[in-house]
Amino acid sequence: MRRRGASVQRGRLASDLASLPHLARDALRERWREAYGAAPPAHFGRELMVRAIAYRLQEQALGGLSAAARRALAQTAADGAADRSVHASPTRQIKPGARLLREWHGVTHEAVILDDGVLFRGQRYRSLSEVARIITGNRWSGPKFFGLKGVSKGNAP
Repeated sequence: MRRRGASVQRGRLASDLASLPHLARDALRERWREAYGAAPPAHFGRELMVRAIAYRLQEQALGGLSAAARRALAQTAADGAADRSVHASPTRQIKPGARLLREWHGVTHEAVILDDGVLFRGQRYRSLSEVARIITGNRWSGPKFFGLKGVSKGNAP
């Protein structure tokens, strides 16, 4: 029974979202008041109101941002307000000696981070991407292949 309720709720959400672009401006303002508990800012255009209301409806039905995402956004806003450089994604420093494991087609591969490259199968390579290409036979982002998506070029081995 619980699954049916969730599917009904998602169906209602889908129809609510589909109807938003067709609402008159006054009806949009009313939907804004229902969603946010206040009148929309006067300078908000129709398209922005539709997107913001759609976001709020989805947030209420499906859940909002995780605590980690909210903290990251708050930090980015604080950095921007303080005129500090803002990074698009967090960076992760991989220290020499770190061992990275990746299973690929049933085989576990190990790469060891060096000061000046990567040790794989007893040979030194310039980058994780080079190692990922050897393992898969295709071009890959090495950090992505090894599960290190947040590594920036400045910190990659």
